[in-house]
Amino acid sequence: MNMLINGAFVPSCTGAVIEVTDPYTGNLLDTVPSASKEDSDQAVEAARRAFPGWSRTPVFDRACLARRFLSLVETNREDLAACLSRESGKKIAQSRIEVNNILLSWNLFIEKARHLYGTILPPGLEAGQAHNLVAVNRVPLGVIACILPFNFPCNLFSQKVAPALLSGNCVIIKPATDNPLTVLRLGALLKEAGFPDGTIQVLTGRGASLGDILASHPKIDAISLTGSSEVGIHVAQTAAPTLKKVMLELGGNDPFIVLPDADLDAAVKEAVTARFFYSGQICCAPKRYLVHSCVYEAFLEKLTRAVSGIHCNDPMSEEPGMGTLISEHAAKKVEEQIALTLSQGGKLILGGGRNGAAIDATVIRDVPHDADIMHDMEVFGPVIPVTSFETDEEAIALANDSAYGLGAAVFTQRIDLASKYARELEDGGVVINGSSYFRTFEMPFGGWKTSGIGNEGVSVTFDEMTKIKNVVLKGVL
Repeated sequence: MNMLINGAFVPSCTGAVIEVTDPYTGNLLDTVPSASKEDSDQAVEAARRAFPGWSRTPVFDRACLARRFLSLVETNREDLAACLSRESGKKIAQSRIEVNNILLSWNLFIEKARHLYGTILPPGLEAGQAHNLVAVNRVPLGVIACILPFNFPCNLFSQKVAPALLSGNCVIIKPATDNPLTVLRLGALLKEAGFPDGTIQVLTGRGASLGDILASHPKIDAISLTGSSEVGIHVAQTAAPTLKKVMLELGGNDPFIVLPDADLDAAVKEAVTARFFYSGQICCAPKRYLVHSCVYEAFLEKLTRAVSGIHCNDPMSEEPGMGTLISEHAAKKVEEQIALTLSQGGKLILGGGRNGAAIDATVIRDVPHDADIMHDMEVFGPVIPVTSFETDEEAIALANDSAYGLGAAVFTQRIDLASKYARELEDGGVVINGSSYFRTFEMPFGGWKTSGIGNEGVSVTFDEMTKIKNVVLKGVL
């Protein structure tokens, strides 16, 4: 598949390509261009030319185009889901959920866009200002580069591209290197829906090169990126000389805390559902399991029983289970992290094996508090490390002793303890009696510390992707 620049599907001007393979079979699915700086410059120039007209397009007209796009997604959703499963190793049932989320989220963003009202500051709030009128408006930033992750390309395409376009920005979309095909198809559907040439570009290439080109480009006004904390920090540093806005949704090592009075069955269900969805490759999934000593063995017994029935199988199969990781390279990294955790004192209960790009559902008990996995080592795979604690203070200190601060989960029936943990945990979100995997399209989602800058969600993204313009009418009253 070719990339989309100024309304045309084109190869790289260098002819370089990247192979896209099925992580389950290893078979070649397609090739995509490896964009050069010249390709990127052409895309940026096309976006800049399109921006004045698009920014003046009425919101009603933008919304009409978005609805046409959704109609095309509806028609093609099974093909989109199949493409996503094959290139990502994601179970087909999960891919269908993600494609259906496009329909849900874009409709929500459309409704929000239709209700972005300006503000009039009442005259006379300050001495001498009784005859002046100040209108506060939000206007688009300009050209926004949307850099998408491999794990939820459709969800993050929606979280970034929908509000960017609906608020009058032009977008340059960079899908992940390993699975760009579904996003390219979505770009083609946007073009088919009638979005003007130049408003949407889809560039394919490796993050280390293309990401740097976009982050440093002087004619790109903002970067919206979802990825690892290491990549996010590098992008922010690269973007700094041009003072472009950066919106970063980054990594996490979310604590999952089980208190003595917790409903253990509910806790185990949430632990398993959240950790093994898409084989554990979720930034906001719980990744450190802190269980009070008085329920530690009972929790482990229930957890082991639940996890023992989870196995890897064909992502295109309708039967339950896990698919693969995004690549064999990713699986080897998780395999190494499991080995490190065991060498640091953890005891393997289940799993630990690797077959190509697949990692077995893994449970490790008695992980020492000073093990890397309990602090700053984010494991992007189906691994549950469990440790015990004695006091609330100990649990909170361990949970907060991490460079990350994306989310946390606490299981208790006591409202006083729930309030204490919610107040003291250093995370962008705390879920009581549920997993930190919880996320709706409406809620503001973002992390603290090295887990990100800014927030995404229908309630906040338009503020992130616009800037304020004050219009002052002196002496009109």
